Amino acid sequence: MKKILLLLLLTLSIPLSAQSVIGAWEAITTKDGQQVKNVVTFSEFHQVSTWYHLNDGKFLETNGGAYQLNGNTMTETVEFDSGQSDRVGTTVSFQVEVSAAELKIDGKDLVWTRIDDGKPGALQGAWLMSGRKRDGEIQTRDTSGPRKTMKILSGTRFQWIAYNTETKEFLGTGGGTYTTLNGKYTENIEFFSRDQSRVGAKLEFDYQLTNGDWHHSGFSSKGDPLYEVWTKRAK
Repeated sequence: MKKILLLLLLTLSIPLSAQSVIGAWEAITTKDGQQVKNVVTFSEFHQVSTWYHLNDGKFLETNGGAYQLNGNTMTETVEFDSGQSDRVGTTVSFQVEVSAAELKIDGKDLVWTRIDDGKPGALQGAWLMSGRKRDGEIQTRDTSGPRKTMKILSGTRFQWIAYNTETKEFLGTGGGTYTTLNGKYTENIEFFSRDQSRVGAKLEFDYQLTNGDWHHSGFSSKGDPLYEVWTKRAK
């Protein structure tokens, strides 16, 4: 009986932030008469936050990078920011409250609700493009350089971001929802910074995991054939 009471007390003493933030979260606000959707996606060590119009998918802004959550304190190192490039390379810390269903940031009026917890998608995590197949040969790319194309996936959401940490340039992004079923990876585009006309497109690709790498083949949103290799990103 004493052991049961001790276990109960220990459980009740766990802070809200002991909940994992991994997965996707959303909040809806209104700006200039438009409903704006903010989606925040966390992998184990990286995150991205993006704002776009709810009705037509017009892209507004995005930022993100590496993060750590210690107790109630979240610390982020900014790798890209489409609106404020001078923030790239800086580190910010703030207090958060995390429950199974909600995410709150100290000093912010918004409450983010959980979309998923990293499931059920088979490709949850942060990935860096590490190669392309050209003329039947896979050409590798150095993922340690400043020029990166990163894709962050939760259980149901995806977003790719192209950027350069050295020049602090933001080069483009797109995202939405995805599924993985029977070797098929399907994207439903909800926003696309370079071309809003791509919003609403559904793209289907073949995918497989080979030695830990994600091999991805099919046709781009422009209709061009592609074969990409993505490598899981560590810290």
